[in-house]
Amino acid sequence: MIGRIHSIESFGTVDGPGLRFIAFLQGCPMRCQYCHNPDTWDSQRKCQYELTPEELLAEVKRYKNFIKSGGVTCTGGEPLMQAPFVEAFFRLCRQAGFHTALDTSGVVFTDAAKRAVQEADLVMLDVKTTDDELHPILTGVNRKNNAAFMDYLQEIGKTTWVRHVIVPGVNDDDAHLQQVADYVKQFSVVERVELLPYHIMGTYKYEELGIKYPLEGVAPLSQERLQRAREIFRNTLSCEVV
Repeated sequence: MIGRIHSIESFGTVDGPGLRFIAFLQGCPMRCQYCHNPDTWDSQRKCQYELTPEELLAEVKRYKNFIKSGGVTCTGGEPLMQAPFVEAFFRLCRQAGFHTALDTSGVVFTDAAKRAVQEADLVMLDVKTTDDELHPILTGVNRKNNAAFMDYLQEIGKTTWVRHVIVPGVNDDDAHLQQVADYVKQFSVVERVELLPYHIMGTYKYEELGIKYPLEGVAPLSQERLQRAREIFRNTLSCEVV
């Protein structure tokens, strides 16, 4: 079994608890307007690594002294497009004593994806929006699988962090933020919500790929709006909000 890996970050600090080894897997069926990794979309595009689960674990072990209080994260792209690989890799990681975290959009909701989730100590689920009409505009797909994925995490009692990107003029109004907060409140497995401000750091990749950037002209989220979003979520939820 071979995993197609876009890139590796040896000392990641923003994709799960502690210092982490992060594997960015190639391929994603979504086309989020604010995506900062469009170079991961094409599952057949040339990638930096093609490794077996055992070979990737060997890379992880090179950093074991640094990540022992953190762990390993698979992100993307959408890692569950390679769900059997993630399952096998995470199983090896856990056997070796590494904490495993899966960063996913929930767009791939299959039996193979469920098996991969079982091997994750933590799932970080991107909730793009809870608006059924806005979701396909924002991401290119409907939210059916994302909603089913969240229900499944609750069903199996999987430790979950929710991540929500806030884009000015798209999903940053108080009513939308309250709607998302009310939705998340239903799920007792959610231990943390990360509110991620929209930024433009990945726009150069669109130029390199010859792709028109969908949110051209949209400014990064202001600190005032981010603080207001945190206020809404903290007033609604009992879990940690950052």
